[in-house]
Amino acid sequence: MSPDNTRRTTSGIDIDAVYGAAALTGWDPEVALGEPGRYPFTRGPHPTMYRGRLWTMRQYAGFGTAAATNERFRQLLAAGQTGLSVAFDLPTQMGLDSDAVLARGEVGKVGVAIDSLGDMRTLLDGLPLASVSTSMTINATAAILLLLYEIVAEEAGIQPEAIRGTVQNDILKEYAARGTYIYPPRPSMRLVTDLFAYCGERLPAWNTISVSGYHVREAGSSAAEEVAITLSNGLAYVGAAVAAGLDIDGFAPRISFFWNGHSNFFEEIAKYRAARRIWATEMRHRLGAKNPESWKMRFHTQTAGSTLTAQQPENNIVRTALQALAAVLGGTQSLHTNAYDEALGLPTERSAMIALRTQQIIGYESGVADTVDPLAGAYFVETLTDRLEAAIRSVMGQIESAGGAVAAVEAGVVQAIIEESAYRQARQVESGDAIVVGVNRFSETAGDVVPGLVVDPDVERDQVARLAAWRARRDATAVATRLASVRSTAGGDDNLLPPMKQALLVGATVGEVSAALADVFGRYRPGT
Repeated sequence: MSPDNTRRTTSGIDIDAVYGAAALTGWDPEVALGEPGRYPFTRGPHPTMYRGRLWTMRQYAGFGTAAATNERFRQLLAAGQTGLSVAFDLPTQMGLDSDAVLARGEVGKVGVAIDSLGDMRTLLDGLPLASVSTSMTINATAAILLLLYEIVAEEAGIQPEAIRGTVQNDILKEYAARGTYIYPPRPSMRLVTDLFAYCGERLPAWNTISVSGYHVREAGSSAAEEVAITLSNGLAYVGAAVAAGLDIDGFAPRISFFWNGHSNFFEEIAKYRAARRIWATEMRHRLGAKNPESWKMRFHTQTAGSTLTAQQPENNIVRTALQALAAVLGGTQSLHTNAYDEALGLPTERSAMIALRTQQIIGYESGVADTVDPLAGAYFVETLTDRLEAAIRSVMGQIESAGGAVAAVEAGVVQAIIEESAYRQARQVESGDAIVVGVNRFSETAGDVVPGLVVDPDVERDQVARLAAWRARRDATAVATRLASVRSTAGGDDNLLPPMKQALLVGATVGEVSAALADVFGRYRPGT
């Protein structure tokens, strides 16, 4: 709240003291809302929404070794989780093997270490891959991890059409908000569209991209900027795929999105509704998609890690519950709830279970899943949805004026938008204009120490030893031949995934395949 008692959302939208019918004067519900499951999908992508089935309940998990993460997955599935979500360690995300110099001290720390097909076999051992969908938060090395997953599923006898899941595969936001890029933007876009084409031919049920606003928001953007930057990226991926010769209605139905569930309750609900409406309009009228499935925005939501506090960490349970409830009221298809101790370290088994139970309480006890879009027609919600749509389109206009998403990233325009918002938010917290309970108001001098998960320091040593043993067992000549094929293909126009798969099948590692591509594409450095 500002000193003059003005109330605003994170996107700078003024909030009136009260809303009534006058707020919706001239508002046409048939145009703005439609019916659930029908254009413009403001009310959700499916006619029955949660009355048909609840959203997929995922918990992001991954730490240390593939064996340890496999055990955590088994525990979560036994507790009622309905989808897997894999966190990879930083070296895996950056295309580095665990024995690389730059990987030292990072192996298994923020996710699971995957160097080879052997590691992926261990990670997925005994899991019901034919009946569960698996989301993998991976970008620069998305194609490699997808191929490893496909190989393990094939070895288990699972038919290609039954292999279900998502790779994030959203490289553009890495340059502006997250940093796990390897190659320059334009060859990275080729990897994205090659993955589209490969899955279109071989893995029809796989979601080929999860265009991510989550990390844009975590980096400091407002709600409107999160959506605007993300939708601009999504339009760039569609344009690149069409330019590569793909049929828009062939790949667009497998595009998904990934939103940040933040703290301003009603702004978040309006954000999801406005995002669906804009995407449907752009896909139908601007890009000319004919299939209504191509117009639908389906999305996963994760509650906001950046809002979690190390001070009074139990308060995070309440924050997460409210953020999750907003996502459900906004119509998410999949949801991850953060554990309350994540500001201190990786989630413990107990904190991860509380986070899962939060979703289950919302789904089975609250009653919010009993009717579709229960807030439709509310004066405040509909007004805020319209105003947020206008704010989103304004930022999209900035990006388009800069030449579109790729050019805007290369010119630093997107980075500047995020940085300005992050600075403004930090100043508001420092001044006390934005209250964070337990941090700048209602603080305590001391509290109970919350134990966090500690990754065994021997994990890195053991992983490096497993990698050395893997290399010793393989046919080095066959690996070298297949990696040469990857380089040759990278220098031409053919799809990169088939030769990459052949390299992985003979034992090439994640780091080796990534390095082969970098030999041709080069490595991206900011400002180059």
